Amino acid sequence: MSNNYKVRESCSLLAFLLLKLDGMSRNKVKLRLKTGRIEVNGVSVSQANAVLKIGDVVEVHARAKGPQAGAAPLAILFQNADLIAIHKPAGLLSVAPAKEGPPHALAILRAQIPPVGRGKPTWLWPVHRLDRDTSGVLLFATTREVRRAVVGRWTEAEKTYLAIVEGRPEPDVGRIEQPLRMGFQGFRALVGEHPEAKRAITNYETLSVAKRRSLLEVKIETGRQHQIRAHLAWLGHAVVGDRRYGVGDQRLGLHALRLDIPSPSAAGRLVFEAKPPAEFSALLN
Repeated sequence: MSNNYKVRESCSLLAFLLLKLDGMSRNKVKLRLKTGRIEVNGVSVSQANAVLKIGDVVEVHARAKGPQAGAAPLAILFQNADLIAIHKPAGLLSVAPAKEGPPHALAILRAQIPPVGRGKPTWLWPVHRLDRDTSGVLLFATTREVRRAVVGRWTEAEKTYLAIVEGRPEPDVGRIEQPLRMGFQGFRALVGEHPEAKRAITNYETLSVAKRRSLLEVKIETGRQHQIRAHLAWLGHAVVGDRRYGVGDQRLGLHALRLDIPSPSAAGRLVFEAKPPAEFSALLN
């Protein structure tokens, strides 16, 4: 369902929408813009300050055209009856906090996979999450039971990342055992002893060095929020492109390379791997 409005006088798109969508808050109007639900002359527009001309036609959709309209398909690394592993690109949320939130991997994947039955949606459950700006292996379960089984043995999972950092760590191989807690300001992980801090262990090995940056293989024994980013910044070698703990760049130099887990339905283990994209590798130079 959608509504069409013809522009009678030149103004900004946001001002026009606030006038026509009387009673809708500014934040909700901006959310509709971000989620691709506003079109001007048949073209999706997300810029609130876009200038409308007399005669333009603005179309307001009740919902996006399909879950995450216009989103590129995700690369599927593995799929069976229990699990689906994808290569999440940098800049994409794993999941969104609200139904009308920005594009996220869960909704895109649901739309991408054929329905399991006539008229029945495809349901998926995230096993874990990656930060928005981290690329790499992201795992989903096809049922709550499978998710519960995988998460129940998550301490046995082996998680390997690639990180491009500023400078060269010394020694080349190291282990960081520093507790972490999330601070109230700036959404930052704080390093060091504190009554609320939790145990966190990060292992790293330097794979190569180029100019003033290094490529590290990082394995984490715990999975605290922002663990790798906070630990490496504490070490004095912030992840390249990390605006929160270091200095910005084209993208964050963190990639979830490999996830190795016990199989939830058979003996043995399952290993999922995503090769780092070209724009990640380019950060080293």
